[in-house]
Amino acid sequence: MSWILWSLLSALFAAATAILAKVGVKGIDSNLATAVRTTVILLFTWTIAIALGQHNALRHISPRGWTFLALSGIATGLSWLCYFRALQLGEASRVAPIDKLSVVLVIIFAAIFLGESLTPLKLVGGALIAGGAVVLVFA
Repeated sequence: MSWILWSLLSALFAAATAILAKVGVKGIDSNLATAVRTTVILLFTWTIAIALGQHNALRHISPRGWTFLALSGIATGLSWLCYFRALQLGEASRVAPIDKLSVVLVIIFAAIFLGESLTPLKLVGGALIAGGAVVLVFA
């Protein structure tokens, strides 16, 4: 499958996440909800890695790889904690667009830190995403 199909599936599951989390977080602490969700993800992803025999490659991960994967994990955890708290306090249809401003930040950060090109089309697309998020927040 191509990266586009995987990306579309990611968007579909992210949308499901928002709706399911909004229902699941009702009446419980958002940090506890995030911990439960993270535990499920931990078990689910390790089951897949072990079932596919990918866990054997752990010893081949470089120290640099470990460092950046750990930092990514911390960033993910912080993102999820903030996201669940936002869902607890706000409407899913308003929280999700703000969360998706991460796309705009990725475009900027990828240009700064990864040397990816910042083309006029990317700038226009990023501006449209940002503008759309603002419109949806105030809708």
